[in-house]
This record gives sequence, C-alpha cells and structure tokens, in this order.
Amino acid sequence: MKVGFIGLGNVGGKLAGSLLRNNFDLTVRDLDKNLTQSFKDLGAKVANSAKELAEQVDLIITCLPSTKICAEVMEAEDGIISGLSENKIWLEMSTTDEAEIKRISKKIIEKKAIPLDGPVSGGCHRAATGNIAIFVGGERKAFDKILPVLTVMGRKILHTGELGSATVLKVITNYLASVHLVALGEAWTVAKKSNLDLAKAYKGIAVSSGNSFVHETESQVILNGSYNINFTMDLVLKDTGLFDDLARKLNTPLEISPKVVEIFKDGQKKYGSRAWSSMIVKRMEDANNINFRASGFPSELTDNEPEEKGYEI
Repeated sequence: MKVGFIGLGNVGGKLAGSLLRNNFDLTVRDLDKNLTQSFKDLGAKVANSAKELAEQVDLIITCLPSTKICAEVMEAEDGIISGLSENKIWLEMSTTDEAEIKRISKKIIEKKAIPLDGPVSGGCHRAATGNIAIFVGGERKAFDKILPVLTVMGRKILHTGELGSATVLKVITNYLASVHLVALGEAWTVAKKSNLDLAKAYKGIAVSSGNSFVHETESQVILNGSYNINFTMDLVLKDTGLFDDLARKLNTPLEISPKVVEIFKDGQKKYGSRAWSSMIVKRMEDANNINFRASGFPSELTDNEPEEKGYEI
C-alpha cells in the first residue's frame, strides 16, 4: 500500500516517521520545506501539492493543526479531493470537529473514495515510538484494509463505529485530560504547602486511586520545571472548545467544562498561546508564591517501552 502523509508537525512527523522506519512506500507534504527535506533524506518521496500526493497513493493521511487548515488542504483547487479516485482512502488523524468530518466526507464519497477519522491519543513521546493509541471511525472494510498501517503507527487500535465516532471520543478524552491537568495544579499546591516530599508524593499518587495518565506524564515535566509536554495552550483551548460545542449541539448543560475553559483562557493570557499546556499549573505556583520543583524528573518525556507491533482492542 502506498501511503501519503500531509502535516509533519509535532505529532504527524512522528507518525509518518514510524511508517518510514517500517519501510512503507511513503510520500509526504508539508509547508515547511526543512521537514519534507528531512523525510526525503530518509527515503520518502515529496509531493508538490496535495492533489499530486492524492493521485500517487492509496491511503492519504492528514494530521493538521486546525479544522480550517484541513478544509483548505482538502478543498483547494490543488487539494486532496481533486486528486481522489475510486477506492482511495482518506484518514483524518487531526483532532477536529465531527460535523466538519462529515461535511468533507460527503465530497470524498462523491469521488467514490472512502473517508475515515483516526485521531490519536497518548502524547508525542508515544507517537515517536509507534506506541500511541489510535481511534478509527468509519467503514469496517476500509479499517481492515489499512490496519497494517495503523499497527505500525500505534499500539492499541480501536474501531469506534461509524464515521465521526472516533472524533467524538477523542474530544471527550482530551477534555478529561484538561480537567486532570487543572486538578493537578491544585493537588500540587496543597502537597507543597503541606511540606510533603514532592518526589514521594508523585510516587504515592501514581499508585493510588488518584492516579491518571496526565499525572504519570505531565507531572514529571512540571516537577522538573521545563513544563515541556509538546502541547500548547492554544491547542487545549481548541480541544476544550470542540467539547463545549459538542455539548451545546447535544443540548447538554455542563458545569466543570466552562470553568476549565475559563482557567485555560487565563493561562493563555498570562503565559501566551504557544506556552506549554502544562504551564497552566503555574497559575497556582504564582498565586501562592511557590514552585513544584523536585529532583530526578526529566525535562522532556521519552517512551521507554520497546516498540512493538500494534493490535486491535
């Protein structure tokens, strides 16, 4: 299967890297010529346009920073849709909006091609090693066809159901991660002001009912002081906004979500839209004139688990 990948940023570049590392026939495109050149140096082909890429491959993957950019890449005159033909598959791996996925997918289907949504979850460090989780919504037959590709990019692969269902699940999981991160800011504040040994507190939380994936990962770079989680404030606000929009469409009033959005808007105002998202806990550090530093924690996360072939869960 020939694979095309558009969007070689923090996550996309690592997912595409797993394909290249595992000897897939890969064609890439990104506006950053330095990124495409680095892939070319490793053996990938480089397309001059999204249309050209779509014409040359069987599976087109997009991993882009916003719904607006994705729409442009898909619908431009030299975009993906104009390069599609029967039985080609489009896999959208960005975190996006369910309604937008379905809108664009109608145009995909008109070309007799097949749309799938396939967002990832688990952090950039796991994307780098092919150990990230992948949710996929859409036609089961198409999912089965691209499963060999998915099991190289990720470890645990879940077919979530109909088209759009993976995107909804991803938006929910990102909302939960944002809530956990805000809660950690308060938890670390109380731990610090209680004079606990923060390194031991980290271990205690990790083995307790209060543990979370966010604690196991983001608490490490918070305690180090780098806050470097490879994810930024503006992206959290995009994700929490998608969750709020979804709840409004479902006529579902929320209590916690609006407060979390308010907190991240304040964090973005204080530290900047491109500040690491884990810096949201710095609001509590600053307000209490404390810091959450402890020795023995890394400045950046790495996945120490061996890369292994993925599987459907």
